[in-house]
Amino acid sequence: MTIDYNEFNQQIIKEFRENEGRVGGMFEGKPLVLLTTTGAKSGRRVTTPVMYVKDGDRYVVIASKGGDDTNPAWYHNLRATPAATAEIGTETFEVKAVVAEGEERDRLYAKMVEQAPQFADYEKKTTRRIPVVTLVRTDA
Repeated sequence: MTIDYNEFNQQIIKEFRENEGRVGGMFEGKPLVLLTTTGAKSGRRVTTPVMYVKDGDRYVVIASKGGDDTNPAWYHNLRATPAATAEIGTETFEVKAVVAEGEERDRLYAKMVEQAPQFADYEKKTTRRIPVVTLVRTDA
């Protein structure tokens, strides 16, 4: 069975917005951010649900794509245009994306693995170094 990820994401986005940021299924009880980026090629605004972990006042997202050998589109979008919009719970705010490097990247990835152990499996499934992105509020 092939999953239509666009349709899957649209269902999660709908459920998230209808339930004050809470969703069921595989993401039940998990911290999710709806990340709206600007398409690197299309210029269109695209919203993607992504798990996050807090690090101080930053939100950390992992460009794992489930351990796929390519980075997710939202990561490419943030590299082209770091300004984005985040929705967490009932709050919507502007963020700037900063890619974590070196020891900080490793520390933040490990923090995500503590919260969501499947991220350790994603690293094992691919030969690429999975990017870690911090989201810093710009409207606070």
